[in-house]
Amino acid sequence: MRTTALLSRDPAASFTAETVDLDGPRDDEILVRILASGICHTDLVNRVLGKPDRPVLLGHEGAGVVAAVGASVTSVVPGDHVVLTFRHCGACPNCVAGRPAYCRHSTALNHFGRRADKTPRVTVGGAPVRDGFFGQSSFAGYAIATVDNTVVVDPAADPAVVASFGCGFQTGAGAVLNALRPGSGAWLAIYGGGAVGSAALLAARTVPGVRTVVVETSAARRDLATELGADIVLDPAGAGTAETVREITGGGSTHALDTTGIPAVLADAFAALTTGATVVAVGLGAGVPPIDVRDMVLQGKTIRGCLEGDADPATFIPHLLDLYRRGELPVDRLVTRFPHTDIEAALAAQHAGSVIKPVLTW
Repeated sequence: MRTTALLSRDPAASFTAETVDLDGPRDDEILVRILASGICHTDLVNRVLGKPDRPVLLGHEGAGVVAAVGASVTSVVPGDHVVLTFRHCGACPNCVAGRPAYCRHSTALNHFGRRADKTPRVTVGGAPVRDGFFGQSSFAGYAIATVDNTVVVDPAADPAVVASFGCGFQTGAGAVLNALRPGSGAWLAIYGGGAVGSAALLAARTVPGVRTVVVETSAARRDLATELGADIVLDPAGAGTAETVREITGGGSTHALDTTGIPAVLADAFAALTTGATVVAVGLGAGVPPIDVRDMVLQGKTIRGCLEGDADPATFIPHLLDLYRRGELPVDRLVTRFPHTDIEAALAAQHAGSVIKPVLTW
């Protein structure tokens, strides 16, 4: 079949909307008509990194309606409304242990994973398109997915809101609810007020008695954090952020989340922890944070990483959807819709910080 896809032919140039040919679903595949797809920083990073094969078809926060399924697919049927997320094998030790984000085959399955027989799912002008990003490549009118990265959701759910449950919102909320797990009386410091940090803040507000500090450079995002329920917002400009957090929290944050991926920010988050506290890092940055080892040992502090919110999407996405439906997780406040033809405007708004989570609609 034919559909429209947003292709990247040159990472330095604009995306182009092009007509592509999409193969039908194989035995274990699912064809999804995409209604919305969130734009995530990971899309933009992977647009530049990796092999030079072009064109590239990105998108890994897709939501839509199942159009057709392969013969062996029984858990999903045409007409189901779905959110697409990351792939996992389901059989390795980490998957069996309920940690699919750390699947031992994650790279092969998610980083432009190809079919086993190497046949293309998407072609343009007869030439293969580099697709299979997170097992979906959902910057298109239709996408091919599989059972392991397809989660059935309530048909009443707004696709533009729930699309980012597949990655960004799942990452932020899961880092709090699954990894950090703060309880009443906790002080949670969140570094970065973008989509992931804002989702983390909203998730923290679902836990009674948790107080929050949001550290963010953008004045507009600090204002939004206040509107979303942050107890304290800080501008990290200048020196002394760690000291300020320790003073506000009465000795240091009990939990912290770094969404920036900036080594110096992670070091600040670590320095601002109280005794025995943990900071979780979710930002895929580069470099080595300047950590004081004596502080780590003498104060019993911990730094740990977290992928996809340590979530099992099959159960966690429905949980988030339930919180949203009850009004406890108003992630719709973070979403700005753009027609898919306006992807460049969406990217510009994201870069300028005027929107938190741009979502393309189809």
